[in-house]
Amino acid sequence: YQIIHTLFLSLIPTFCIAVNVYQETMDCGFVSSFSAGRATASTTTAKTSTSSQPTYIPSSRRSSLRMMQTGASNFEGARIGPPPDLPSLMLANRIVYIGMPLVPAVTELIIAELLYLQYSDPDKPIYMYINSTGTSNPDGSNAGFETEAFAIADTMSYIKPEVRTIAIGSAFGTAGMLLAAGAKGHRAALPNATVMIHQPRSTARGQAADIAIKAKEVLHNRKVILEIIAERSGQPLEKVMADAARTQYLSAYEAKEYGIIDKVLESPKDLPTPAPTFLSALQ
Repeated sequence: YQIIHTLFLSLIPTFCIAVNVYQETMDCGFVSSFSAGRATASTTTAKTSTSSQPTYIPSSRRSSLRMMQTGASNFEGARIGPPPDLPSLMLANRIVYIGMPLVPAVTELIIAELLYLQYSDPDKPIYMYINSTGTSNPDGSNAGFETEAFAIADTMSYIKPEVRTIAIGSAFGTAGMLLAAGAKGHRAALPNATVMIHQPRSTARGQAADIAIKAKEVLHNRKVILEIIAERSGQPLEKVMADAARTQYLSAYEAKEYGIIDKVLESPKDLPTPAPTFLSALQ
């Protein structure tokens, strides 16, 4: 009897802890969400077998089910859990965002998104937001090959939907070329965005013949970049080549005068319409 009594007393603290944890879980909504999900699934299955009418799920329960699917919970009215998949939400609203230097991984993703949106709905425009230093790192060193930017520019011309470009922050080098390559009349920048045009750089090493081959390729890439900027901006090629002989920074308003963009977005009424709807998915 004493052994059983001692064992029972030792289990009381553990039992109290388990009760407290269960109560906190109920308060946070984990168990309620799970129960709501099971109850909803059972009710839906039963009504489907007996009636063709859909089952109404209250908005609070739909919110709980949505949070269960994303691994989130609700505590005192605040959403707790991993952040939503913002790139997917933006893609669903036909928004492509370039926020890094144009390295192969970024190029692969951007082209895949453009092709997906092309076959998803070829009649709706695509909005490309650019905040990139192009194929260079912020310190000026090379981050990728100019062909990465050429691949994106060619894809923008290849697909049927028009690509409307918007510069936010910076559009340097080949990123500025992509900004200018957007649909004419729909190329824009925010007031404090900066556009920079310059010549591509090379750090070729090795034998003289190899350096000469690389230099020839760099000159060809420079010609292609400046030809695209000249064609899209309406400036003579000679002027663009002279301006790009040294690094040149342009404000949003200077880029508009140059012809790289068509307008500066100064107020909410200038933003693309219709507005993205992905914010409603976060509620």
